[in-house]
Order: sequence, then structure tokens, then C-alpha cells
Amino acid sequence: MAEVKAYEGDYQGEPAVWLKAGPYEAALVPGVGGNLIAFRDHENGYRFLREPGEDEMEVFRQGPGTYGIPILFPPNRYEDGQFPWNGKTYQLPINEPATGNHLHGFLHTIPWEVEQFGQTTLESFVTVKVTINPDHPVYKLFPFEFTVKMRYTLGQDGLSQQVSVKNDGAEPLPCLIAFHTAVNAPFVAGGNVKDYLAEITIGQRWKLNERMLPTGEYQPLTPDEEKLKEGGVNPFFASMDNHYTAVPRGGRNRMELTDTKHGVTLVYDVGTSYKQWMVWNNGATEGFFCPEPQMNLVNAPKSTLPAEEIGLFGLAQGEIWEESARIYIKK
Repeated sequence: MAEVKAYEGDYQGEPAVWLKAGPYEAALVPGVGGNLIAFRDHENGYRFLREPGEDEMEVFRQGPGTYGIPILFPPNRYEDGQFPWNGKTYQLPINEPATGNHLHGFLHTIPWEVEQFGQTTLESFVTVKVTINPDHPVYKLFPFEFTVKMRYTLGQDGLSQQVSVKNDGAEPLPCLIAFHTAVNAPFVAGGNVKDYLAEITIGQRWKLNERMLPTGEYQPLTPDEEKLKEGGVNPFFASMDNHYTAVPRGGRNRMELTDTKHGVTLVYDVGTSYKQWMVWNNGATEGFFCPEPQMNLVNAPKSTLPAEEIGLFGLAQGEIWEESARIYIKK
């Protein structure tokens, strides 16, 4: 393998940790949600994640949810900002006026701490963390004590991600996470989006009301959604802001995006802790879409469905939840 290294540097004016390993390079910006903002194959001219343009850095800082790999905690929408948990109801800020809901939690916009970075002969890596305690601004909005860590490793098999949540407090901690991963389509330089097919391990589609909250019922999949489930379909076949159950196949929960002209497939294997998928394509606007692995049903704390079925669970004091994911190429 060619050069392998991890180093502190700059990403369009934002402090970053860069990883390099063979043909691959990646950049993480700790100051904006610990976001892994870039993952590229510089030998083949592939850019897998949506990155801000040179004139978009302030847009990214103000709204980082549709670039790179933003972490959402707690993810998606909560009706009227209400979060019932363990006999109490917590009031989250209503930050989506159009629906009157709280959206996407607190961790993707705040600074994270670089815990370590480095390299072996084969891989480069970086670990970032955020610790929420009574001294942290987030605690006033979400009064739980916990630590979230993310470790990204770059090697010959692409990019791997490890995420963990530890309950540092005495109260049970709601452990609800998603990633609003923004995938380029096309990801091949000079590629044509018409040549792209996406396939995701979705199951059933949740019916959402006018406030984008689940009714608890399912709605039939369209013929194109059936292709998204198996066989492949262009990711911009219709405007999507859709919520699905996740049904792993072959022991894997994943999205595959294939450039049929160049014969290359991007695999996003997310792990089986994620019981749901959100799929959002910015109103069917070509260029990128977000296959979002999500642990819990939207608005899960208010659902009457079985907690295990909808991915609603917590951690007792001292407990740790961990999951891994990988983004790689197959030809």
C-alpha cells in the first residue's frame, strides 16, 4: 500500500484531521459536529460524500445536516418537541416551525473533541468524542449525562466507522441515533446520474401524517420502491422524505449505489442495530441523496408500538452501546 498517515490540517478554512491510506483520503471537522465531511478515492476521481463548495462553508456551518456524515442524537422529529421518557416528559426546542416539531437533536452542530489520531502500517484513524454533563450547554436542553465517541479508520477496504454511547449518569439514558449520510450521485467524476441505481434493505414504509410523524400504520410500496428494496432504481425516481423499516438481508443492513456505466458499486453497510431507514433526496434534486440508518422510529417515545420493534431503548448507568459501519467499493 502507498502512503498511510493521519495529520491535523485544514478543510476550506475549518480545522480538520485528514486521513490517507493508499488511494483513499478522508477529512473530519471536529468543530462542526465531528462530521466526516470528505471521503474520496483520488486515484479514480471518486467523491463519495457531498461536500460543501468553496463558497458554501458558512452554509455548512449553519446547517451541517446535509453534508458528509452528520450524527443525529436524538434523531428526526419529536411531536411538539415533547420527549416522554422514564416517567418524565422533556421539552425539546421546536426548531422546525413548519411542522411544530423538534428535529435532529443537538450533536451534529456542536464542537467535538479530538481524542486521538494516528496510523499503523496499514490504516489511519481518528477518534472524536463529546461528553454531555451539567456544565455542557446541551445538558440544559437534554438533561442526561453521557459520552458519544466516533472512530473512523481508513484502509485498503475503505472507510470504517465505530460509534459508541456510554451512560455516565444515574438515570436511564435514551439511546437513539441516526446518521444523515449525504451520498453523491454521481460519485464518479464526469459520471451521469442516469446511470445510477440504488438498492437499500428496506422493508415496509411507514405512513406519515401532515406533520411528518408516523401514524403507526404502513402504506404500500410503489413499484419503484419495490425496486429500491430489491433490484435497484434511480435514487431520484420521485421526491423522497420516506421512513421505512430495516430488514437486513444476508446478515447485512446496507445501501448499494451502482454506477452501471463504470461498473462500480458503493456499499454503505451500517450494522443491524438500526431498525429503520430514512431516505431523503432533496425533492428529487439530482446530485446527492441521504440513505439514513436510524435506530428508532420517528417520534418513538410517543409510540404505543412495542419498544423493541421500533428501536426505542435505553442504557442503564455505566452501560455502553456500540455499532460499526463501513463504506467501501466493490467492482
